[in-house]
Amino acid sequence: MPHSKSTSTSAKILYRPVGLMSGIVSGALAGVLFKQIWKVASPSHSKDTPKALESEFPLREIVLAAALQGALYATVKALVDRGGARAFEKTFGEWPGD
Repeated sequence: MPHSKSTSTSAKILYRPVGLMSGIVSGALAGVLFKQIWKVASPSHSKDTPKALESEFPLREIVLAAALQGALYATVKALVDRGGARAFEKTFGEWPGD
């Protein structure tokens, strides 16, 4: 449902700490999820996630891990940000974005 009213400056300022916390939470949650998914999905079934400068992992595996991690982070961040915005709107009566 699109929001027809523009957001007030005070709502944007009030939302900043919520946005910062949701960013921290979503990053941590995405990191934990990625590590759990990688343990199962990795081609070499390695418990460690490959880093770009680690020579024991093939480039294909490093690129796959980076793509999965990026997609997972973006998805979790969008879900957490949206949930935070909805909670803010319920509490204060204004949508914090736009």
